[in-house]
Amino acid sequence: MDHATLVARIESVFRDSIRTKEEFLKTALPQMETATLMMVDTFKKGGKVLIFGNGGSSTDASHIAGELVSRFYFNRPGLPAIPLGTGLATLTSIGNDYGYEHVFAREVEAYGQSGDLAIGLSTSGNSKNVLLALEKAREKGMKTIGFGGGTGGRMKDLVDLAFIVPSPLTPRIQETHITLGHALCEMVEEILFPKPS
Repeated sequence: MDHATLVARIESVFRDSIRTKEEFLKTALPQMETATLMMVDTFKKGGKVLIFGNGGSSTDASHIAGELVSRFYFNRPGLPAIPLGTGLATLTSIGNDYGYEHVFAREVEAYGQSGDLAIGLSTSGNSKNVLLALEKAREKGMKTIGFGGGTGGRMKDLVDLAFIVPSPLTPRIQETHITLGHALCEMVEEILFPKPS
């Protein structure tokens, strides 16, 4: 690959990412407001957020949980957010004893309760372990949010609120998911811990 082609390809990746986010933004703002208020209400009432996904989506889930537990822009009390599937012994024992499709549902069963919020990340919307966990969350009386992409898959019909990134490409979907996660964390932090004026 020559210099000009390489530079053009790199630029096209960035432009496609920007274009995907702009398309997402055209319809998702009302949902972002609703999701922010769902999270704020959960934390105000003493609930917690359980968040989960596979592969890069697992890393995004951990990243978002970390922003809530630690801090986003400023020091404040930690918010209870648990990324599922991150404990190796738990993950492998559930996978071995019950099957990999149950790794998140079993943790939702253990940690979740009515008043909590479950956020499932699946770029296809069809990851069986994410779907089973969302079903378990609903059984327990939890609110549910899905971060998806493409057509939304089965997940869009299982959640109270579905974010569908308008792209079939996993990298573009995940790039939009983490921006969405950052926006939600920032808004939640500002609402729950307003700075004195």
